[in-house]
Amino acid sequence: MTARRSCFLVVSLVFLLCRCMQAPPLHAQVQAMPSLMPMPAHITMGDGQLVIDDGFGVALQGYTEARLVLARERFFEILRRETGIPLQNSPTNRNAILTIRTAHASKAVQQLGEEESYHLEVTPTGALLTAANPLGVLHGLQTFLQLVRITPQGFAAPAVTIDDAPRFPWRGLMIDSGRHFMPVPVIKRNLDGMEAVKLNVFHWHLSEDQGFRVESKVFPLLQGKGSNGQYYSQQQIRDVIQYARDRGIRVVPEFDVPCHTTSWFVGYPQLASSKGPYAIATHWGVMDPAMDPTRESTYQFLNRFLAEMTALFPDSYFHIGGDECNGKEWNANPRIQAYMHAHGFKDNAALQSYFTARLQKLVAAHHKIMEGWDEALQPGTPRDVVIQSWRGPKALAVAARQGNRGILSNGYYIDLNQSAAQHYLVDPLGGDAASLTPQQEARILGGEAAMWSEFVTPENIDSRIWPRTAAIAERLWSPQNIRDVASMYARLSVISQRLQYEGLEHLSVTRIMLERMIGDPHPESLAVLACAVQPPEGYQRGQLREYESSTPLNRLVDAVPPESETARRFNELVQQIVAGKASPQQWEEARAWLVRWRDNDAKLAPYLQRSNLTAELAPVSRTLSQAAAIGVDALDALQHHQTISMDLVQRDKQFLEASEKPEAVLRNMIVPPVEALLSAAESRDGRQH
Repeated sequence: MTARRSCFLVVSLVFLLCRCMQAPPLHAQVQAMPSLMPMPAHITMGDGQLVIDDGFGVALQGYTEARLVLARERFFEILRRETGIPLQNSPTNRNAILTIRTAHASKAVQQLGEEESYHLEVTPTGALLTAANPLGVLHGLQTFLQLVRITPQGFAAPAVTIDDAPRFPWRGLMIDSGRHFMPVPVIKRNLDGMEAVKLNVFHWHLSEDQGFRVESKVFPLLQGKGSNGQYYSQQQIRDVIQYARDRGIRVVPEFDVPCHTTSWFVGYPQLASSKGPYAIATHWGVMDPAMDPTRESTYQFLNRFLAEMTALFPDSYFHIGGDECNGKEWNANPRIQAYMHAHGFKDNAALQSYFTARLQKLVAAHHKIMEGWDEALQPGTPRDVVIQSWRGPKALAVAARQGNRGILSNGYYIDLNQSAAQHYLVDPLGGDAASLTPQQEARILGGEAAMWSEFVTPENIDSRIWPRTAAIAERLWSPQNIRDVASMYARLSVISQRLQYEGLEHLSVTRIMLERMIGDPHPESLAVLACAVQPPEGYQRGQLREYESSTPLNRLVDAVPPESETARRFNELVQQIVAGKASPQQWEEARAWLVRWRDNDAKLAPYLQRSNLTAELAPVSRTLSQAAAIGVDALDALQHHQTISMDLVQRDKQFLEASEKPEAVLRNMIVPPVEALLSAAESRDGRQH
């Protein structure tokens, strides 16, 4: 074996170790219940399994259409990737192992609340998928793909009967293309991921202070001056809409007004509340520029704009944003202040309410239903307006009590680097919504994961969305009582691997970025460090370092996933140890990782000075090594009933407490479990004395 090949295998092993710490034990992978996500509403396991071989065929019976034929082609393509078997997608029904029966068509333009249920029965001799319309078929095919697994007999699907339907009709993912532009291939592969986990609404955030992203033929300066050349042509928009429809996904556009509109004013300053001049924003945060709600010309412009965009986007719903207006330009404009006084508007909220009411009538005149963030909810808001809550479940409950329908995004902000468990336990009918009447509950349509793009690029966005969004998808699809976090993580690990067959790059991007950062195709030691850190949670990142839209996002904080599965698994081991429930293997696994982290700094340090991308990681690496050394000592003291001096305990506690603060915009995720080990060792010593 050559040295290069040997090094490659070592690096690959490190990446495998970093991922396998979240994988369920082997016996859990081959147990009776399959690793499905979302978990179906009703599932009954049968006896035996259906073997998948090169004779596997799929027949379409009953109603058929081009979308079903394309779905069968995609099914075969993914199954080929999943199994490596050269399956033939025969257009005939001969040798059909899986039969698909569809009763009738779905709506020409997909509608909210359409039937999405399906029935899937798998036996050792064949499988039957039945659904009322193509939407159910699309979901059922994804479930079948998730059933396929390796067995002693080769690839097979277990015998099972599934009756499944979604809990909520609105199950969405919002991608912000305004702050950082996301090219069409990025959008499409994430639509593939959405289909895999049965999400059915793609909320496309298309205008921001940092860019206007859609071609307008009526107002060409919107993209001409407001996009830096990064925008979608109308033909690309139509292509994405068709691509989404083929996967059972609605596309809801968002053009945020009256604020977050700096890019509009670069080409059309007459819309603004100040004289300007305006330039495309290059930094993040809540900006002052706002449309002038007091000019009739503003509404005339918006009416013509809406006529063009509502014709381009066929969905019944149209999102107008409406969030985060600070009102500073309105306050500074004497004419606007005089208008407010003359019309009895007591504050800026009242002025925005007037603007929203005017806009809602325009949207309705173009035969669309308006959707807005929860600032759009006012006492007089028309009841057909859908409220998207970003500030909390209380606003969602208020909307439902007022008679408005709503969807929840608070708790599903996947850009905030929170854990899958945190997102998973948020429920649209939890919190304040738990006290709603059944009639009010019915107004809660579901929820959306929100991917704001300040700190993502086309390169790493997949790793920010997946796999955690699959946990949100389960919350929105599966019965409310499916809430076991351990089960979720075990299944999420399997689904994360399967999402690669959909073309998603969430697992591969970390390796690619590490190789680039270190200037070496074998970044073993950097990978060991990467397994132990996470980006800051919440909005802390912007407070730790200055960022602009042009800032390269190519450092370790951009390469590592939002949730370190290795650190999560290590924390689980530590919890078992301090509770006195750990097996000898778990003790050994925890010690092995601590030793690996402790000894890694000496291996990594020579590489870190190669560039400024990695030089900042030197203190991060040293801290990891020192924290791990403390962990080894505490673990040994616990395991061998040794005593740690109180002076050493206090010194180590102070070091660990200081290490909780981010370094190089990174959180050291092994510090909390090491603190737990140290506290357990100290407590044992205290009991002994």
